[in-house]
Amino acid sequence: MNYSLLFDTAVEIGYQLAMCGAETYRIEECIIRIMRSYGIEAEVFAIPNSMIVTITTPDGQSITRLRRIGFHCNDMDTLEHYSNLSRKICQETPDPQAAAQWVKETKNSCRTYSLPIFLLANMIAAGGFSLFFGGTLADAVISMLCGLVVGLIGHLTQKLRVNNFFATMASSFCMALIAYFFSILGINSDTAIIGALMMLVPGLLFTNAIRDIIFGDTNSGINRIVQVILIAVAIGLGTSVARATVFSIFETPATIAPQSYGPILQCIAAAVGCTGFSMLFNIHGKGMLICILGGTASWAVYLVSAYLLNDTHISYFIAALFAASFAEAMARIRRFPAITYLVVAILPLIPGAGIYYTTSFLADKNIAGFMENGAETVSIAGLIAIGILMISSIVRGTTVWRQM
Repeated sequence: MNYSLLFDTAVEIGYQLAMCGAETYRIEECIIRIMRSYGIEAEVFAIPNSMIVTITTPDGQSITRLRRIGFHCNDMDTLEHYSNLSRKICQETPDPQAAAQWVKETKNSCRTYSLPIFLLANMIAAGGFSLFFGGTLADAVISMLCGLVVGLIGHLTQKLRVNNFFATMASSFCMALIAYFFSILGINSDTAIIGALMMLVPGLLFTNAIRDIIFGDTNSGINRIVQVILIAVAIGLGTSVARATVFSIFETPATIAPQSYGPILQCIAAAVGCTGFSMLFNIHGKGMLICILGGTASWAVYLVSAYLLNDTHISYFIAALFAASFAEAMARIRRFPAITYLVVAILPLIPGAGIYYTTSFLADKNIAGFMENGAETVSIAGLIAIGILMISSIVRGTTVWRQM
């Protein structure tokens, strides 16, 4: 058997999963299971920017592969394809040449949305979440323009391989500049910015960081936490500089309070926002509809819990439990990775407004407001992460117990 080719094939699948935004444990377990299905034990160490894999062949030869993981995104369609491929290889254990050919065929079969659809998705997501956070239709239109700018800058900086910190700061600055300029004309710049800001908020990254730390992948978790902090700083710098630029020229407009919509309109706005994000995460077909349903239902669960319990924190925790349970259930029904459904289901729960107002208070040198909003935002994000991890741990523990 060509162990070197088999090894390269398994590492390539793990690498492609990493580039799609898969969790650390999924990357490591995928490679281990493929090699184990051929009777070979593998040692895998993966962090967000690199992966080291070592095996020892039956003839005693030790082979090690190191792969550098560059800029990666949340590409759920490709993740599903490679996850299904790894499962197929484990079940059928084909000849290494055939497995390598399957990898090539999988790479060619992955779908992506065109640039115009990608930009449209940015606009839909921004407009939907602008309404979700209390914006008017006029605010949503400006937020859609901001979302378009974020999409264009994101596409350009990705092509030019610009550092993610500066790419985020540039996107934040440009979209905030537009929103603050239109605030002179009576637009609520806060809700316009928050809608577009949702595409930059590292909510999933934070969740995966907590997940990695609790599962024992401390290096990976700390790496992701540092990324979250840097992205938050970039967002704060970008919006603060834009605010200072506009209001040094024009008079600062009066603060406009966000609208208060009923539960039905909130759920509709959440569904619109989740539709845009489903396309941004490269989700297609029936899976997109299921993801939109998950996001809308998660927010509905939060609203019901908040009404019955009158406690925001417990309500977010219950909604996170529901979102994670929904994702795990759909993963087993459709035999796709749970993260595909989870990444959209938790979107309405992510405290995008809290992150924006926290950075705004810091820019205004309002330390008390900064500390209060920052603590509130972190606590909500932490409760969401813990809720997701509880369900994930229970499901993984049950799976392991059944295999014993």
